[in-house]
Amino acid sequence: MKKLFLLLAIALLLVLPPAMLAQGCALCYTQAAGSGPKMIQALKSGILVLIFPPMGICVFLTVLGYRKRYRFHSLEAERPASDERGPNSDLGW
Repeated sequence: MKKLFLLLAIALLLVLPPAMLAQGCALCYTQAAGSGPKMIQALKSGILVLIFPPMGICVFLTVLGYRKRYRFHSLEAERPASDERGPNSDLGW
């Protein structure tokens, strides 16, 4: 099963790059090609500005989830069983 998954991943990597290069629209390409060096640099900077905040948020959430991955299970172990609670006990909500 792992070999099949690996072969599928390699096949996708070999097939997808040509398709990804065709994602630019003709109008954007001609506007960027016809502009001066300052505009091209501004476009490159704008791309970086649009990429890094979402990537940072995703990395932050991944690290946060990884650090707290066992917290739910440890809280469940500390709670008393439902039959041990009284009728007026606090449910912890």
